[in-house]
Amino acid sequence: MQIIFENSDFVIFNKPAGLNFHSEDDEAGFVVLATRQLNLPQLYSVHRLDKMTSGLIILAKSSEIANNFSKMFENREIQKFYLAISLRKPKKKQGWIKADMSSSRRGSYKLLQTKDNPAITQFLSSALRVGERFFLVKPHTGKTHQIRVALKSIGSPIAGDIRYANADEAKKEDRGYLHAYALKFCLNDEEFSFTCQPTEGKRFVSQEAKEQLKTWDKPWDIF
Repeated sequence: MQIIFENSDFVIFNKPAGLNFHSEDDEAGFVVLATRQLNLPQLYSVHRLDKMTSGLIILAKSSEIANNFSKMFENREIQKFYLAISLRKPKKKQGWIKADMSSSRRGSYKLLQTKDNPAITQFLSSALRVGERFFLVKPHTGKTHQIRVALKSIGSPIAGDIRYANADEAKKEDRGYLHAYALKFCLNDEEFSFTCQPTEGKRFVSQEAKEQLKTWDKPWDIF
């Protein structure tokens, strides 16, 4: 798997789409594969990506660094940015989605009308090819399936998302079109920022998508 960055404290991989984060049914997951690739006794997960989601993910090399990252995520000190493509036009082109989330049927989640402990998602979007809408998304909280549920709530479920989009339509896609695009944080008084363009998926690698990404090359300056 592609290593984006590595030092003595942590490593950042570009996780492939379609790979489980944890091992399931005797099939090695991302963390196990990453540990084998680096030939280390252990790596520590500090956040996760859904199976369909590709892109940047941090693994710590010690429990101490893992605890530091966990506190940073908890305190919202790590900026995360995602890319998504939908085949549906959103109810609004940019803005915020704020609402509580609760579990729904068969492992899915849904937004509620309340805002007691809301999932907070900021986004903007741009038209790509006919029928495609490109999203740059910044989640301000880390709820399970947050971006997938948020985009569905504005009428733009993610292309290829069998759980939240039209299942028959989604199965025709070559992947689920959600990608962890950028990270920015400060660790031990050193500032880090990373971007990683998607390399999988016909829609993500289209010329139109590549041109749009030129204007989103520093997403922390946009939001």
